[in-house]
Amino acid sequence: MKSLEEVFDAFSGLTVLVIGDIMLDSYIWGSVDRISPEAPVPIVRVKKRDFRLGGAANVALNVQALGAKPILCALIGDDDAGNKLLDCLNQQGMSKEGIVVSKNRPTTVKTRLIASHQHVVRVDEESDQELLKEEEEELLKQIQQLIEGCDAIIFEDYDKGVINASLIEKTVAFAAKKNIPTIVDPKKRNFLSYQGVTLFKPNLKELREGLKLDIDAGDDMQVKKAVEKLKEILNAGVMVTLSEHGIYIDHLAEQKKYPAHKREIADVSGAGDTVVSIAGLCVALGVKPGLIAALSNLGGGLVCEHTGVVPIDKTKLLAEAIEMKFEKFL
Repeated sequence: MKSLEEVFDAFSGLTVLVIGDIMLDSYIWGSVDRISPEAPVPIVRVKKRDFRLGGAANVALNVQALGAKPILCALIGDDDAGNKLLDCLNQQGMSKEGIVVSKNRPTTVKTRLIASHQHVVRVDEESDQELLKEEEEELLKQIQQLIEGCDAIIFEDYDKGVINASLIEKTVAFAAKKNIPTIVDPKKRNFLSYQGVTLFKPNLKELREGLKLDIDAGDDMQVKKAVEKLKEILNAGVMVTLSEHGIYIDHLAEQKKYPAHKREIADVSGAGDTVVSIAGLCVALGVKPGLIAALSNLGGGLVCEHTGVVPIDKTKLLAEAIEMKFEKFL
């Protein structure tokens, strides 16, 4: 591809299977005028509530916002929150064919209370129990059916139990047979189970926990050595997000750190979802590692300018990438 516009246009021809922990993000918006007489806590006067797709579903939203077609494969509970989540999928025009309803666990709900543009508290309703055998079999059945026609698979692992080592191994094997790239946003529980994936994208905290190493993000040599160790263990390309220190990629023939862009940070929620979505589409297109890292880094910063979890703005991402002369990475 000869231009960034061609790359962004090509996103629209892709289909991505997103496997992982799907959540319902509940928002309560209000204002604080006084402190409770019952305890030293603020009283929030509620002005509105809304429900949004979260977790792996936010990755799907980002994939869709970039012009590609996402297909979710995930578990929800047989409950009111699960019905609300299905309604959200309908509103976004997303396929529900990969959604498996479980009688054994609730739908994960994260309720964020925001008052006067400040994130006051978050309440989580969830189970992180391992998949039951029949649930795993049903998910694998869906994955085998849905993998046909997909250009990439993204594992969005939030450690809620939907992804386990067996599911990972079998799915990666399915993908390898079809020559479909696999991209991972990991968590601690399955960190070293993603053998042979195409691109593994932890953040710094996950890298430290996964390798049990004390890594200084500002020390480029420490980061480089840790990533080399992880790459050797997993036999996979690795891209690590380093927060204000930027992003580091070791994939194919490239080993390079890209600095963060200065931003007015409002909320970091969902930034990792955006990063893995952009990376997944770039890997599917076979673009160079430099462009994968630079675009992912830029997109992750852009969504942090908004309060709450929001998908990437494709038009703004392209405009800034052109302004920053990212064509040099093509």
